[in-house]
Amino acid sequence: MASSKLNGPTVGSGKSELRSAKPTSENRDESELLTVPDGWKEPAFSKEDNPRGLLEESSFATLFPKYREAYLKECWPLVQKALNEHHVNATLDLIEGSMTVCTTKKTFDPYIIIRARDLIKLLARSVSFEQAVRILQDDVACDIIKIGSLVRNKERFVKRRQRLIGPKGSTLKALELLTNCYIMVQGNTVSAIGPFSGLKEVRKVVLDTMKNIHPIYNIKTLMIKRELAKDSELRSQSWERFLPQFKHKNVNKRKEPKKKTVKKEYTPFPPPQPESQVDKELASGEYFLKASQKKRQKMEAIKAKQAEALSKRQEERNKAFIPPKEKPVHLKKPKEASTETKIDVAALKEKVKKAKNKKLGALTAEEVKLKMEADEKKKKKK
Repeated sequence: MASSKLNGPTVGSGKSELRSAKPTSENRDESELLTVPDGWKEPAFSKEDNPRGLLEESSFATLFPKYREAYLKECWPLVQKALNEHHVNATLDLIEGSMTVCTTKKTFDPYIIIRARDLIKLLARSVSFEQAVRILQDDVACDIIKIGSLVRNKERFVKRRQRLIGPKGSTLKALELLTNCYIMVQGNTVSAIGPFSGLKEVRKVVLDTMKNIHPIYNIKTLMIKRELAKDSELRSQSWERFLPQFKHKNVNKRKEPKKKTVKKEYTPFPPPQPESQVDKELASGEYFLKASQKKRQKMEAIKAKQAEALSKRQEERNKAFIPPKEKPVHLKKPKEASTETKIDVAALKEKVKKAKNKKLGALTAEEVKLKMEADEKKKKKK
């Protein structure tokens, strides 16, 4: 009895402790519950988790193009070896051009067949065996993005696909480094292998590129996000203020029309009905006239028009015979030449005489001697 009394309060105290512990766990921040600790890794799926194996066999098959036949024939033993480790059979049919994977009785991992299916799909899409075999790892996934139907024009599609690759593959390499994914552009598909977060970014960049958004914008955003992720304080905050906002500039090349039609104000009432010929005749009183009177009126109107046209034509003809008006000429005395601008006739005559005496061309030897003697005499006189 004593023992029961002693145990009673201990049990009660334990329940009260549990009750008090519950609200503390509920009061935890949601961010703490959602965040994954750094370096945490999901434990690998072993045979102990599923000792009885699978209930039924399942298989997947995929076709491959003719140009991949030689490569697949070479690396198929390696594919079989990698899949046999997970107890999955693989067969290569060169006649049909197909690859098949199927589970066995020893297979214990139910998801390995999906990974084996992705492996043969990647091999068919020109991904090398060294990269494709990574899909069998637990922390690696793949995504095959179909881009063939996104752009209608063939030339435009080729240009945008080349834009994704970049000059000498530089754009693709930058995208691989930022997303930690292996990317392979082949024909109408883009194959990517890497972590889930990286595959999400790769798909967004590829689809935006096909929608005519240059990949450099997304690459710049990814670079900023990568730097922000390093800061522990900014992890739980919104990054919208740090990310660049690229505005879409669509220049309208349509020319404005010369004649712009101005829309009239909307009125709920319909426009008034136009007057008919009978209404006009009733208003003027013609409706009540006889046929002969109407005819006489029409003839009078025609004659009046003819007379008016004749008078206008006559006026046009008479214009040629009307003399032009002469401007009045004002008789003024000619202005006397100013003393400043008077010409010296005597000085002009002397200039003309000198010009006549001058001889053109070079002087003869005798003339040069006479000139030199005259110059010497002048010097002596001075």
